[in-house]
Amino acid sequence: MLIARAPVRISLAGGGTDFPAYFEEHGGLVISTSINRYFYVIVNLNGQESVQITSSDYRTFYRHPAGKPIPWDGDLSLPKAVLHDFGIDRGISVFIASEIPPGTGLASSSAATVALVKALSTACGQHLTKAEVARLACRLEIDKLGAPIGWQDQFAAAFGGLNAIAFSRDGVRVEPLELAAETRTRLEKRLLLFFTHVSRNSATILTEQKAHSEQKVKPVVESLHALKAMALEVRQALESDDLDRVGVILHESWQQKKRLAQGISNARIDGAYETALANGAIGGKITGAGGGGFLLVYCREEHQSRVVESLESLGLRRMDFRFEASGAKVLTNALPRWQVRVRPSLEMVAER
Repeated sequence: MLIARAPVRISLAGGGTDFPAYFEEHGGLVISTSINRYFYVIVNLNGQESVQITSSDYRTFYRHPAGKPIPWDGDLSLPKAVLHDFGIDRGISVFIASEIPPGTGLASSSAATVALVKALSTACGQHLTKAEVARLACRLEIDKLGAPIGWQDQFAAAFGGLNAIAFSRDGVRVEPLELAAETRTRLEKRLLLFFTHVSRNSATILTEQKAHSEQKVKPVVESLHALKAMALEVRQALESDDLDRVGVILHESWQQKKRLAQGISNARIDGAYETALANGAIGGKITGAGGGGFLLVYCREEHQSRVVESLESLGLRRMDFRFEASGAKVLTNALPRWQVRVRPSLEMVAER
């Protein structure tokens, strides 16, 4: 048995600037942190010729007979695509599970991809760096599966920690933020997550946002410029221990984010956010693409009980979390190495 995991993330600033259509021309910057909620992958050799995939989140089972390439369509297209890319077509069982619901804005799909890449590359004897794991996950999700997403989520899951992630035509640079332990602890305490009980497919919002970036729609590009500048401000505020400034920028960035595409907010989200502000929160935003998922709120300790009570009265549910710094990792590996055909795409991933 081999068990691997990868964390989900909270993006604090700069989301949207990690799309190639934007960063290849202007450069992108995202500030994000991984948290202690994980996507798990368990790999076993099943002693059979078939490939078996089980998802606890979707309550779905797939069995593929040996001797035929695995298609990566329909249900469980993501693990199918990863198995196909590694050339694995027999003798393996893969079980996947997440600690959070899918479609909630914490990048669980990218955490899943990263965990699968980490698990299967280790099982195949491929010792990939964190950057190689992230780049391969990007290629699988974006190029192979056609997901309309950016690059930040895969790097956040692979590296872990609180980072400034810079994107350019020349590549991706992940810089851990050097904060005093007390600053990091206070930031962790002042960030609150509330589940809206709305899970959604982000593809519609992200497809529109991606198209606007590619078409250079002026208001959208202007908002992306502003979001990138705010990411730099968040970094400076964190490094200077000006945490309340982070809350203010979260509020400002949320106003800009809503200009990127339709459906990012709605009446329920707006009502919950205004309630949080009225009860003492300084700022916040919906995580991920928008439309549902989790509401992230920055609030000083003395106002948190009011904020929590007011949002829970609206039906939202708080989810406790801690920052984490390990990123994708293998927790246990008792598998014998087995021989598989490794595709050129895996061998060349470091050169992308």
